[in-house]
Amino acid sequence: MSHPLRIGLTGGIGSGKSTVAAQLVARGAVLVDTDAISRALTAVGGAALPAIAAAFGPQAIGADGALDRDHMRQQVFADPAMRQRLEAILHPMIGAETMRQAEDAGERPIVFDVPLLTESAHWRERVHKVLVVDCREATQVARVMRRSGWAEETVQRVVAQQATRAARRAIADAVIFNEGLTLEQLDTQVQRLWQAWGADRVKQ
Repeated sequence: MSHPLRIGLTGGIGSGKSTVAAQLVARGAVLVDTDAISRALTAVGGAALPAIAAAFGPQAIGADGALDRDHMRQQVFADPAMRQRLEAILHPMIGAETMRQAEDAGERPIVFDVPLLTESAHWRERVHKVLVVDCREATQVARVMRRSGWAEETVQRVVAQQATRAARRAIADAVIFNEGLTLEQLDTQVQRLWQAWGADRVKQ
């Protein structure tokens, strides 16, 4: 395997994926977070906003000048074609910025945090290892409701639109079942994988 080691990290909403990402970064990995890139593209002054406003109308942009996420969430839930239009704008821009950040990593291991990794066949070819963070669906719903204040129905709709747990596990080189684990126990599992994949031997 050539270095830098490239790890594709994915998991359903509320799985604890972001916590695992932070634990990998603490070990020296460079994090390329596609959700963070998407948020930057749709924040005030974001590069994707003109195309989104042209495609979906001025109501897609909130009073603060950023993407009106609540409005767009309702739109794409109601109409899969609108979701595809939004993805057609965002995905190429996210992809370009993802590769730019990866090129800046040097020889350090790279963790690509990709919520839609399972749904995107090309990602499996871009990484050496796929790490899936998994938990029960009821746990996902409870965690997201607790942190976001969303209604249970809203969270369940988000979960339903994501890949199934079985589909994610099917593409994984390793699965961390993040159910009932303390932070320390989760960190121990991350450390074992970090060593098993040889990431601890890469010069930082």
